[in-house]
Amino acid sequence: MIFLNGMKPLPTLSPLLDSHDLPEGYVGLSVNGTAAVVCQWAADAVRDIVTRQTLHQWAAGQKPNEQFMGRGINYGVLLPAGSQPGATTTVVVRRNRHGGLFRTVTGELFTAPSRAPLELANYLRLASAGVNTPELIAYAIYPAFFNLVKCDVVTRRLPAGGDFPQVWQQTGPTGREQLLVAAASLLRDLARAGAWHADLNLKNIYIAGQDADLTPYILDIDRVSFPPAGDIAAWNFARLSRSARKWQRRWGLDFTEKEIERLAAYTKEIH
Repeated sequence: MIFLNGMKPLPTLSPLLDSHDLPEGYVGLSVNGTAAVVCQWAADAVRDIVTRQTLHQWAAGQKPNEQFMGRGINYGVLLPAGSQPGATTTVVVRRNRHGGLFRTVTGELFTAPSRAPLELANYLRLASAGVNTPELIAYAIYPAFFNLVKCDVVTRRLPAGGDFPQVWQQTGPTGREQLLVAAASLLRDLARAGAWHADLNLKNIYIAGQDADLTPYILDIDRVSFPPAGDIAAWNFARLSRSARKWQRRWGLDFTEKEIERLAAYTKEIH
């Protein structure tokens, strides 16, 4: 079992998933060697899918589906489950993949039980602290060979919007001030939660809404940890500033030192 930040233990890949070890509202499934953890209201739908194929294969075959490029192709689809009988839920289904140096070496393969249990634990802790991040509805782990597995994750699809660089490029000067305020608010929320994001870059901030009604979300939360000490606010800001300078240098994003200074000022002003 895996113990995370004082939370209840989450399951490793096993044919037996003890419901007493799962976070409240989630159940464990074991189907033909696949281990899954899923919100109770979506359990029947996920069980039906993984009986026949992986979640990612299922999403790829849905008509219609919307494709999003990340480390691979992610799919926006309708999951046939919801809070009411007969309801559907808009979700994004992704296959977990390594980035960086491991991308070409291990690709989709992870040591069991993959990053998914950590991502679920982080989601629950961030959400309980008031940090906006996509709801994790389910994950499924598929044995590959030896102690290696593949993993799919299902999250609730966020409201209409885009990642920070995309929205920044599409927004005029007045709107950009609101974007800086939204990003600063997210940085403050992360600091209050004690959450350090080791890969906090501009693309990992998603902005929903428009005009002054903006909601920022943090993505890639499997890279989040909760150090017991340290200046987490400064660490997160330094990481984001580094990303902004990289975007300016490599891809010509007009996010300059002036904007970085204004972001710092807004971060200090927001309470």
